[in-house]
Amino acid sequence: MFYNTVVLGDAVDKVRRKENKILRAAGDDTLVGTRYDWLRHPARMEPKDRRAFATLRDSGLKTARAWALKETMMAFFDYRYERPARKHFRWWHNWAARSRLQPMIEVGRMLKRRFGNIVTYIRHRITNATSESLNAKIQWVKYTARGFRNKQNFIHAIYFHCGGLNLAPSHPSH
Repeated sequence: MFYNTVVLGDAVDKVRRKENKILRAAGDDTLVGTRYDWLRHPARMEPKDRRAFATLRDSGLKTARAWALKETMMAFFDYRYERPARKHFRWWHNWAARSRLQPMIEVGRMLKRRFGNIVTYIRHRITNATSESLNAKIQWVKYTARGFRNKQNFIHAIYFHCGGLNLAPSHPSH
């Protein structure tokens, strides 16, 4: 799910950058300094920031449409049952395909290609985030050691760094 958030956020940012360039050429600074407003969840904004963002969000900007597409797709992950989730995705994908926003069209295609894997999250509510994190830590161990004399030393290093050992000295009770 996190990956999808990043991909959708990147697409919104691409739309914003392109639109900002066009607006600035016309002397309009509406989108200047708003990058993180489009990437943040509105519930995590301060009330005054939320009001200012509501004006942007309700404007006719292409970036506002891209943001609406992103937020609507993120609602997909709240579904608990596969059938309504599939219906929501079909509706969202059609909207994205007709949006005339190239980054959103590309994300829609990519999500459609990976939909089988995405819908697995709806069924089981698990992701591969834990295994990805563990793999990243193993890769870090491998990189920082700059090689091992043998496979067993590498295995020991993985156990040491990833085993969750508490190495703090314990104080004997008096």
